[in-house]
Amino acid sequence: MKHSLSIIFILIAAMMWGTTGTAQVFAPAEAHPIIIGASRLAVGGLALFIFVMAQRKFQLRGWPVLPTFIAALSMAAYQPFFFSAVSITGVAVGTVVAIGSAPIIAGLLDWVIQRKPPGPTWGIATILAIAGCLLLTLPGEEVTVSPVGFLLAIGAGLSFAVYTAASKKLLQQQPSEAVVAVVFSLSALFLVPLFFLYDLSWLTEFRGIIVVLHLGIVATAIAYLLFTRGLTGVASSTAVTLALAEPLTAALLGVFLVGEALSFIAWGGVLLLLLGLAVLTGFTGARTPSTRFMRNKKDKVNVE
Repeated sequence: MKHSLSIIFILIAAMMWGTTGTAQVFAPAEAHPIIIGASRLAVGGLALFIFVMAQRKFQLRGWPVLPTFIAALSMAAYQPFFFSAVSITGVAVGTVVAIGSAPIIAGLLDWVIQRKPPGPTWGIATILAIAGCLLLTLPGEEVTVSPVGFLLAIGAGLSFAVYTAASKKLLQQQPSEAVVAVVFSLSALFLVPLFFLYDLSWLTEFRGIIVVLHLGIVATAIAYLLFTRGLTGVASSTAVTLALAEPLTAALLGVFLVGEALSFIAWGGVLLLLLGLAVLTGFTGARTPSTRFMRNKKDKVNVE
């Protein structure tokens, strides 16, 4: 049950992340993407810190310094990496490379750090989901590949994968709510200098306030609470692959809310994404340690 709930939590979190693109459509025209990302972390970090303090789940003892610093720095780096990549190389290539590279990097990190290579189910699901991302985002747009933009997008994928692996380490010693509160508050502090480099007047407008509150509270605070809670029951490589539900959500919102059109090929990408997620959620639940233990115990009883 814990494993199934973990999968559900991560999928819901990814769906919340998928609303960020639609939310930015409604932001004031002068809102810079980098400041949108920095504001998202500032509001989300503050909301998470208040939430944890209200529940009295925060304590200074037992915090590993290095994983905390790595997780916070990775989440802070993701914002400028991702939005800069999109602005340089375009939405299609930037998004596909950033989101598509994350599960591959996460699987490799699991292999190196945990000495545990990802299983064939993860590989099949990841290939299907990444192929879906390619079909979903490339058709109908003029694709330009910039080496700098490509590297920045890889940096975004690496940042998210490292954040996930470091958070997994922190969850071994601290409650999930405390982990996200500390990591995001520290990440927001890392991005404070960016507020002195861009126009902030749009933050006083009603639309700007609503967009930032949505991104900070819903798409960051609540979403990452769910994602981090889900991390307690699945491997980091599995979690990052499940997070590929984000571009699927973004595409569907673009069709039904913003009025964008998807080509036949793009709908094929939606189908591949759904198939990849179905493979992962359908087979990983049957391969958890607790399930194997119960199955072996049952077999032993039957033999006796």
